Amino acid sequence: MDVTQVLHMNGGDGDYSYSNNSLLQRKVISMTKPIIDDALANLYSAMNFPKTLIMADLGCSSGPNTLLVASELVKSVDKIRQKFGNDESPEIQIYLNDLPHNDFNTIFLSVSQFQKNLTNQTVPNSSSPCYVSGVPGSFYTRLFLSKSIHFVYSSYSLMWLSQVPKMINTNKGNIYMSTTSPPSVIKAYHEQFQRDFLTFLKCRKEEMVSGGRMVLTILGRQSDDPCSKECCYVWDLLATSLNDMVAEGLIDEEKLDSFNIPQYTPSPKEVCNEVEKEGSFAIDRLDVSEVDWDACTDNNHNSLEEDARGYNMGKCMRAVAEPLILSHFGESIIEEVFERYTNNIKICMSREKAKLVNVTLSMTRKG
Repeated sequence: MDVTQVLHMNGGDGDYSYSNNSLLQRKVISMTKPIIDDALANLYSAMNFPKTLIMADLGCSSGPNTLLVASELVKSVDKIRQKFGNDESPEIQIYLNDLPHNDFNTIFLSVSQFQKNLTNQTVPNSSSPCYVSGVPGSFYTRLFLSKSIHFVYSSYSLMWLSQVPKMINTNKGNIYMSTTSPPSVIKAYHEQFQRDFLTFLKCRKEEMVSGGRMVLTILGRQSDDPCSKECCYVWDLLATSLNDMVAEGLIDEEKLDSFNIPQYTPSPKEVCNEVEKEGSFAIDRLDVSEVDWDACTDNNHNSLEEDARGYNMGKCMRAVAEPLILSHFGESIIEEVFERYTNNIKICMSREKAKLVNVTLSMTRKG
């Protein structure tokens, strides 16, 4: 699997698009907003109210959440400027980054409306001019000029690995880390995360100015156990669906055994260890939070009945996982896979309150 070619959320605005099935991710953005505001306030004042601010959203995906983040960053700067009594608004450049197969076209078509909305939501005649650019490429490589970026933001992206870990043993019957995975598989996943996150930090070290801030929210876990239910359950349910189809002769067993999700959900300790090892960033704040799977359902418009909640979580996961499944297993089994997966999610959510864990890190570039 070439992750750079197949890892992207479902594009467009269809029923299974990420654009229409990312309420949970929006909830997480909202939960972490105070941390972002605090980091921006410290940045803006420490740099003596600069006339330009260069920001980057890494792993921006597509849909309403992408420009929501950009909007919140600009509005936050505007409020901070007013709070400090500074009359001059800085010019803001926001770089939106994701892998090349991300649906950038949908983003670009929304930029003009985004800028109009931004003008209406800020103080008239004083809001910060905002310029938006797309930057395709892996954030595990250099993306920007040296010492050019003031603020880096990323939400629900850094759990994705640059590649499927190289394994010396088959992860038989599993598609991710599981309690039945060989120890060598768990080790391979952890070591791939260490390499990738260290590479990410080294790249950002070169690109960020001294004193620049970075806020990262990563899908993670609280437990020290990398196979804990809090981080693996959502993939275990998909593995169950695929294994059932193998048992019925609908999927080849070898095909399943060669499929692994390129993701690692780290603990806070694992994240901090890599930051300290790289050495270029000071950790200002580390938060761990939880979000219910229910967050996929809009309380204002959808029924909160168990069946509807499970259906919406199924669509959320399909928007995330369908390109990976499609590239490996082909189109013919897609509907059957996600019908079974959604049913398994419904059963899970009828029995328990399932949650995801977020690890949020706010850092300052040393220098």
